[in-house]
Amino acid sequence: MFKKETILIVILIVFYSVGIVGTHIKAYQSDFFSLSYFNLLLSFIILLLARKENKVAFLFFLVFSFVVGMSVELIGVHTGLLFGNYHYDNNLGIKFFEVPLVIGLNWGVLTAISASVVNRFFEKTSLKIVFGSVLMTSFDFLMEPVAIKSGFWTWADGEIPLYNYVCWLFVSLVLQSVFVKFKLSETNKVNNVLLFMMTIFFITLNVF
Repeated sequence: MFKKETILIVILIVFYSVGIVGTHIKAYQSDFFSLSYFNLLLSFIILLLARKENKVAFLFFLVFSFVVGMSVELIGVHTGLLFGNYHYDNNLGIKFFEVPLVIGLNWGVLTAISASVVNRFFEKTSLKIVFGSVLMTSFDFLMEPVAIKSGFWTWADGEIPLYNYVCWLFVSLVLQSVFVKFKLSETNKVNNVLLFMMTIFFITLNVF
């Protein structure tokens, strides 16, 4: 019988592989982009199912990261004080005051999977926080060029401001600090595969 971990990894590989192929077929590209929120939601559910330790504390952190993530995005979208002047388009599902709910979930997902990778290489708390935050910000750097053509979000002046990455790093530092301080970091193969598949997904969209 297959282990739960193996099943979750297979599901991730299958769904992201289908997404990668589908978004590169012009006839179906818009349809696959419009289902992007489903992949993010699926990733969140798999993240929950794959958790090994401190499950209750981890769940509380995801609630915390959702509140933080939605709060900074609401400030960003409606004031421009964070990240810059941008708005979300329609391919990320249901919105709350113009911010897709999956974006709030995504902050927690990125925190956990980045911490999982960093946890393999560092033991010192400060290094885990710093490198986890840098990894999260690097992932945003990878996402940004794809976002506009994918119908995720749009920048008012058509260019991605450096200020966006500064804000990303700051918010990432806050989330990683809480995550690491409460000893929620764990090396998890499912999380590592999820980060790998998400990275491959955005790399292929950038390159092709």
